[in-house]
Amino acid sequence: MKRALLFLTIFFSLNNALRAQDPHFSQFFASPMTLNPAFTGLFSGDYRLSGNYRSQWRSISTPFVTGTAAVDFGILKNVISYTDIWGVGLMAMYDRSGGGALTSTFLSASTAYHKGLDPEGNHTIAIGLQGTLVQKRVDNEKLRFENQIDNNGYNPSIPSGETLINPKISYFDPNIGILYNGLIGESSNIYMGASYYHITQPTESFMDQTQNRLSYRWTLHGGGSAPINGVNRIHGSILYMKQSTATEFTFGGAYGFTMDDTDDKPTVFYVGSWYRWKDAVIPYIGLEIKGFQVGLTYDTNVSSLKPASNYRGGLELSLIYIHSRNSMNKYKTLCPRF
Repeated sequence: MKRALLFLTIFFSLNNALRAQDPHFSQFFASPMTLNPAFTGLFSGDYRLSGNYRSQWRSISTPFVTGTAAVDFGILKNVISYTDIWGVGLMAMYDRSGGGALTSTFLSASTAYHKGLDPEGNHTIAIGLQGTLVQKRVDNEKLRFENQIDNNGYNPSIPSGETLINPKISYFDPNIGILYNGLIGESSNIYMGASYYHITQPTESFMDQTQNRLSYRWTLHGGGSAPINGVNRIHGSILYMKQSTATEFTFGGAYGFTMDDTDDKPTVFYVGSWYRWKDAVIPYIGLEIKGFQVGLTYDTNVSSLKPASNYRGGLELSLIYIHSRNSMNKYKTLCPRF
């Protein structure tokens, strides 16, 4: 009973602030189009396929599940300048919370133009735009209310007395971002960017309330990598995000061990960790092989919820595949991975 009530407390406290926090990933670096639309098209290859899966709070009750699938690629490569990139992409995202009581789906289209700032294209600045169609649905039969709890616990035969006027809502949501990416020396890189989501702050309410508007979300982020001993590489990244009263500050890095001597697509094993301030330690392992990069993290909860979670938080898996016909692509070292 205490376990169920704890879950209800978490669920309703989060959903009272639905307008205050979007679905997000601990591996934010592996979900570029949910972090900043200006990342669209910035990779070394012909096209990029990416996917993310996150399951959170399984240790307490029914987990919150979030997943994405995306594709992006460059266009007009023989028309625009050699130093520029024009990327377009599509992304679908699914989010389920409260045991399926709230289901959200997102379909996004993004474009970004990366303008070369020097004759070699080693430094670029990009502006990205994204439009998202959003649909959210509440299943009233999966909700449990306080007045349905009697001396024996939850009793579904007791009417909840609650009515949702709009159990399904839909709206269009525009987003924007800016990104700088540059090469330092011969083989180190750095990037930094900012993004602004929910520009129009669309109305979002399951009740008959038109004043409930979705709060904007903005992010500041950056990262880079550098070679170690001419073979291995060290990577680092940082993220600050704010939406209404909710904030997130995450930083960390990974060390890449080159496992073979293949110059065009070496096999690299990654190990590292990120830390989300006052919330979770996030150990990371990953593998890059033949165009695929897979990453696995597990949030080790260190927040005030740890007595209930027993330090357990969220399992997250990311997968990126980059197809490239030209192993000598000039953006091979320049493009960020974390």
